[in-house]
Parts: sequence; structure tokens; C-alpha cells
Amino acid sequence: MNKADLVNAIADKSGVTKKQADLVLTVALDTIMDTVSEGEKVTLVGFGSFEPRERKARNGRNPQTGKALTIPATTVPAFSAGKLFKDQVAN
Repeated sequence: MNKADLVNAIADKSGVTKKQADLVLTVALDTIMDTVSEGEKVTLVGFGSFEPRERKARNGRNPQTGKALTIPATTVPAFSAGKLFKDQVAN
């Protein structure tokens, strides 16, 4: 399912227009990305949590040359599924 399919499903289930569903979905995703990029956690009870996580610097290897290199520390977004989501997928 891509974004267009998701917008269509939201519009069908909620009875709003596709344009309204697209706007709401876009604003929701933008808000989640902005909040997580500011270092905060977003929790949607039953669905899951989005949060920034720190990755430590580590040693790596260039696959083309085999030369050792250091991969710098970084912050990445992470998602943890909630219990209801996990249970629904498992069944």
C-alpha cells in the first residue's frame, strides 16, 4: 500500500473527500517527523511509538576496497509497534 492507497482507504472509511484525507494524512506525518526530529517521542496508544535513537560510532569496512573506516555516530528515527498492532499482525 502506498500513500495514494492509504488516502483512498481513509476517505472511504471516514466519508471525507480524498483531498481532505490527503491533507490530514500529510499534516499528521509532517507533525510526527517534526516532533521526532526535535528529539521528542510520539506515542499513539495501541499503534506504536516513534522516537529518535542514538547510534554510536562504529568501525566498518568499505566493501569495494576492503579498507577499514569509522562510521560516525548519528541519530536515527525508530518505530516500536504497540501491543494491539503486534497482536493484530500475529493473528
